[in-house]
Formats: sequence, C-alpha cells, structure tokens
Amino acid sequence: MTCAKHPGLLAQRFAILASRNTGYGLVAALADPTESRPGHSFLLSIQACYIPALMKAFGTIFLVWILMPWQSATAADKYPSDQRLVIGRLPCTHPTNSRDHGIRQLAWDLVKRTSVEAEMDPVEVDLASQELFRTPFLVWSCEGPVAALDEKAYANLRRFLTLGGFLLIDDPSASPGGTFDLSVRLALEKLLPGKKLKEIQGAHVLFKTFFLITQPAGRLLSASIKGISIGERLAVIYSANDLLGALSKDLYGNWEHVCEPGGEQQREISFRLSINIVFYAICLDYKNDSVHLPFILRRRRL
Repeated sequence: MTCAKHPGLLAQRFAILASRNTGYGLVAALADPTESRPGHSFLLSIQACYIPALMKAFGTIFLVWILMPWQSATAADKYPSDQRLVIGRLPCTHPTNSRDHGIRQLAWDLVKRTSVEAEMDPVEVDLASQELFRTPFLVWSCEGPVAALDEKAYANLRRFLTLGGFLLIDDPSASPGGTFDLSVRLALEKLLPGKKLKEIQGAHVLFKTFFLITQPAGRLLSASIKGISIGERLAVIYSANDLLGALSKDLYGNWEHVCEPGGEQQREISFRLSINIVFYAICLDYKNDSVHLPFILRRRRL
C-alpha cells in the first residue's frame, strides 16, 4: 500500500493506532525501526511517506526565504515604516552638507535614549512632491544660502506645516546676519507671510517634553532659540547656535566641533534640546497636562 493511493485509509489507521493502549510510545516506534511492535509496519509507512514530505516542505520554505531577492533602494525602502521616524532634509545651494553627521547622531541618540524608532540617515525631500508628507520632521541646515524654491514648493511646504508638519532650521555658521541666516529668513517670509520669528521663552513646554532644560544650546551660544507658531503649535524652530554641529561625529566616532564656551556639558544640553525638539514635533504639548506637574516640580527641586 502506498501513501499516494490510500491517504485517507492511512490517516484512519494512524488514528486507530494512536488511540490504542498498546504500551509502546509512538516516538519510540519511530526511533527504532528494527524492533517488532504492534503497528510497526504502519509506523514505517509513516516514516517513508510523511516525514520526507515534511522535510521537503520545510526545506523549500527555508530556501525561498534565503534566496528571496531584496529590492534596491526605492521610495518604499526610503520610508520603511509608519512607526519609524524619517528625518527629511531640505535643499541647499551647495550640495555638500557636513551637518548630516549631526542628524545621524541625533537619530542614534534618539533610539538609544528613548523609545522612538528612527532611521539613521536623513532623506533629501522634493518639496514639490507628495513624498514630503512621509517625513513629518524636516531639517533645513546649509553651509551657505538655502536653495531657491518655486511657488509650487512653497505652497506644498506651507500646506505641510499647516497640516501638522514640523521644520527645524539650524544655522551651521552660528552667525546672525550671515548668508544662511539672511536667505532662510527671506524664505520664511515667502513661506509664511505675516508670521514672524519670536523668541521661545523658558516656560515653554519645549524645554520639558523629555528632558528638563533651562536654556538653549548648540556649538556656540550666540543667540536665543526662536520659532513660528501656527495656531498654538510651534511649526518652525530656528536655532542660530549650530545645534547640529554640537552633535556631529565623524565616521571614526570623534566629535567634529568644539562646543564653546561650555565644553562637554554644553554638548550634552544640545543633545537633550535636540531630543526635546523631536518629542515636541511628534507629541506636541502633552507634558503640559497636569498629571505630569508633580513629577516635573520634584525634578526641578533635585
């Protein structure tokens, strides 16, 4: 009798054999094919039919998984998950931008210190494309002037910010009145007409979204941190202190810039402020809820 000819009969006999109290274990019978036991020939038929078939099936599944072709970097690969933060970078006049190292280090520390999952490398976004809305956290930081935008790009970015998107602007030169500062202020006037940059006061929830911070920081301490609100929400934050420069490491793990005048303590505050900014962008003002007040007051006393 073969498996292929009588599969139903074989299954029926297996059920009868398993239900009998013969005193012999099914596993033992399968393990020792030389000893004669009740149903022994039937168990051998199971070995000959089903075990090779199961091994073949599992082997096929394993080979399919191993040999599965991995796609190249497409739009789906650039934005791998709705649960993972992807940081978008806005265009600059000069294509090279060393502050990408700062963005990468921010993403690394964000994952290491918090429960937020983030992609390590920023993605340069096309402001005229709908892909813009897949990167809710944008960074504009250029060594020189920002890139010129057309009306379609301005309109799309304006819509992005109005619908809840967030833009962090960081001046690598830390020079108010420099080329980056002048160009980005002009861009903001076109982007959000009638909206002005205003200093973010120390009592704002931004300074307690994750870490409790009493002052802004960056590579240098040349200016206060400013922002533009849409309604009651900060949609744009502008740091003129080279915040990302304080976070930047080279590929060997060395800090690329010295933080002045506060050294490593100033660098740590820069990390904490950067993480607070990300948390504000994705969680807004939840730390203003009264349930957090006792903990915040206790931490401030410490």
